[in-house]
Amino acid sequence: MTITRPSRLTRNAVLIAAMGAALLSAGLTFAAAPAAPARPPTPYTIPASVPAYIRDAVNNPARPADQKARDGDRKPAELLALSGVKPGDQVLEFASFGQYFTTLLSSIVGSNGRITMLDLPYTEARSGEAGRAFATAHPNTRYQIADYNTAELPQNLDVVFNVLYYHDLPLNKIDTAALNAKILKALKPGGIFFVVDHNAAAGSGTNDVEKLHRIDPAVIKKEITAAGFELVEESKLLANPEDDHTWMVFSPGKRGTTDQSVFKFRKPK
Repeated sequence: MTITRPSRLTRNAVLIAAMGAALLSAGLTFAAAPAAPARPPTPYTIPASVPAYIRDAVNNPARPADQKARDGDRKPAELLALSGVKPGDQVLEFASFGQYFTTLLSSIVGSNGRITMLDLPYTEARSGEAGRAFATAHPNTRYQIADYNTAELPQNLDVVFNVLYYHDLPLNKIDTAALNAKILKALKPGGIFFVVDHNAAAGSGTNDVEKLHRIDPAVIKKEITAAGFELVEESKLLANPEDDHTWMVFSPGKRGTTDQSVFKFRKPK
């Protein structure tokens, strides 16, 4: 008869299990390793110059607590005031998933306005259900999944938002020149294309869009003005001189602190 001896790995596993059982029978438990402490929310105060309809949207008690916790880093009241969005506006939002800005925009435009959320098909698995649920709960919003290369955009828009997603366009093989041309056509004369993104090092172009999720802001300016837009304002509202542009934007403990560019482009009247 052949006797099969347990391997050292198996014997160790049995020994560990036995020790665990003994500790449990004695009323003892293993302590879980402490989680890395989360970065505390940055304090946020809405400037007095912000219009009341934006202030009310940011202060809305119905906003989710996790969204409010990000306000100090994202400065939503100042950004929305800079964009010029107002009650009654027709708005297109690219990459709405998470609904951070959608929640605010829906409150601002009110019952006479409309927010169209446009997300790429790959987001369906993680956020499609949430996007549709949001649209059901907010009658002035519409949720749509579409390939940006072939999507038909709503027309006569007042504002188009692309917040922290322009860098993802080349990453997802979107023809940015064609898309920017479609956005120009979809906006009313004088309409605004509002873009915010994570800065990559100057001169890096699109080299860091995949590895770091950053883009050289010069690329954004060049591509959008080439489509026929006027650059109205380039704001340093979300600038961070301590960011050296070398780390990935989702790095633990650093998310929300990237050096960001804020662009306000306008369709000529």
